[in-house]
Amino acid sequence: MTDTTTVGTASGASAIDSAESFTDATRAIIGSVERVIDGKPAAVRSALVCLLAEGHLLIEDVPGVGKTMLARALAASVDASVRRIQFTPDLLPGDVTGVSVFNPVAREFEFKAGAIFANIVIADEINRSSPKTQSALLEAMEEHQVTVDGRSHELEEPFLVVATQNPLEMEGTYALPEAQRDRFMMRISMGYPDPASEALMLRQRETVNPLRGITPVVSAAQVEDLISWARRVHVAPAIEEYAVALASATRTHPDLRLGASPRATLQLVRAAKVWAALDGRGFVIPDDLTALLAPVFVHRLIPTRAAGGARARSGADAVAHILETIAGSVRVPLATRG
Repeated sequence: MTDTTTVGTASGASAIDSAESFTDATRAIIGSVERVIDGKPAAVRSALVCLLAEGHLLIEDVPGVGKTMLARALAASVDASVRRIQFTPDLLPGDVTGVSVFNPVAREFEFKAGAIFANIVIADEINRSSPKTQSALLEAMEEHQVTVDGRSHELEEPFLVVATQNPLEMEGTYALPEAQRDRFMMRISMGYPDPASEALMLRQRETVNPLRGITPVVSAAQVEDLISWARRVHVAPAIEEYAVALASATRTHPDLRLGASPRATLQLVRAAKVWAALDGRGFVIPDDLTALLAPVFVHRLIPTRAAGGARARSGADAVAHILETIAGSVRVPLATRG
C-alpha cells in the first residue's frame, strides 16, 4: 500500500554557499519538524543528519510515540517527492521497485516505476513484509538504483529511506537480516515524551493535524547543496584512524560475535561531518564520532548469548554498554595531523 505526495515550492530558495546559509537552512528544517515533534530534539537532529549524510534512518520503537510522524514531518519540510509504503505480508517486490508491462500499441515492454522512486521514501512497519520484499530495498538503498529485467533505473536525488518498526510485537513480523540493517546509517528510538510535551500535544492536536500546517522550507536543490557543503567538512588523518580503531575494537571484542562493517566506519565518518557542520564547524573532532557511535553501530552489532544476545531488546542494551566501554578504552587523538 503506497501513497504519493509532492509538497509545494519552498519560498525564498537560494544556493547554499556559506556556513551562514547552511546554518540558516538546517535551522529552518529543524524548526519546521519540531513544530510537530515536541521534546525530541535528538531524534529530529538524527533524521536531518541521515538526510544530509546520504544515509538512511531506521526508527525502532513502540507504537504511538511518533515514528511515522517524524518521517512525515521531515518529508513535508522539503520541497521534494515523497512516498509512503505500508509494508504488509502481501506486499510484493514489484510494488517497491516497479515492473515491466507489455504495451500492445508499441509492441514492447515499458517500465512502470514503483514506490521507491521518490526523494524521501517512508517504509512504515518494514518488518511486516516478507524477506523477499525487504530485499527489494537493498540495491536501492546502497546504489540509488533498481534493476528490473536486467535493466538499471536511477533513483531521484537526494534519496532517503526512513523505515519504522516495532521491536516488541513479533507476531506476524520478519526480523530484518543483518545485510538489510547494515544499509541503515542510523537506528534511533523516539522514547516517550516528557509530561510537559505530552500535555502540550494534547492541547495542540485536539482540533487540528499539525502536519497540515507545515510548508516546505528548503527545495530539493537546496538539500543537494547542503549535502555538498557537508561533504567538504575536513577530517584529519588522526580522526580517520580513530574511527577505524573504534570499528576494529568491535570486531575483536569478546562479547560481540559480529562487529562493525567497513560500511559502518564509512557512514560513521560521513555522519560526523554533518554533525560538525550542524555545530558550525568545518572539521570533525573526536567527540563527533563518540556522539554518533551508538546510533550508527548498535543495530549492526550482534552480542554473544552470554553477553545478553538472546533477546532483541536486551541485546541492544548489551551492545550499547559494550560501545560505551569501547569508547572509553580506545585512545583518543589529542592532536591531529593535517
